[in-house]
Amino acid sequence: MFPKVIPVYTFARPLRPLLLAGLLGLSLTGCGSNTPKLSELSVINDEHFEVMSPYAYQTSTSKEKSCDAARKTLLSQGYQVDMKDALNLNGTKFFQPSKDHHTKLEVGVVCVETDEGTVIYANAKQTFFELKASSNSAGLGVAGMGSISLPWSASADNLVKVGEETVSDRSFYRRLFSLLSQQL
Repeated sequence: MFPKVIPVYTFARPLRPLLLAGLLGLSLTGCGSNTPKLSELSVINDEHFEVMSPYAYQTSTSKEKSCDAARKTLLSQGYQVDMKDALNLNGTKFFQPSKDHHTKLEVGVVCVETDEGTVIYANAKQTFFELKASSNSAGLGVAGMGSISLPWSASADNLVKVGEETVSDRSFYRRLFSLLSQQL
């Protein structure tokens, strides 16, 4: 006599709850990712639009003299200064806080004439970079023979931008405008 053939699904029947639980667990793993939702990244509630802005400094001098003082202030602190015109300039300075981390600090200055003199607006932006290693290996393809991987490898270190933010520290701007006022 021939042996009785038992369908495969009868063996799996007792395991069905475990299989379903496993599949459900795998599907939920993707839902629990650490990526924040865009609504969680919103910063509009932190924006206060204050009357006494840390980004502005009032002076009774002319706009040309005020911007020249800003240029001298940045130059005296080691910034590379680029002037777009006499009333609009940018200063850039580079830092390396650790071996694999670099920071670029940019300070923009705009001088605006008012009835009482000039308002000097300054804003600073920090850009953060990390040193990342990338490696490459060599491969050789020969027609009719296939491809061969060769043991040559090369690695390169690259600075990768990892973040950028406007400097909102009030003491930073107080120090900047304090030194600037001495140049006026």
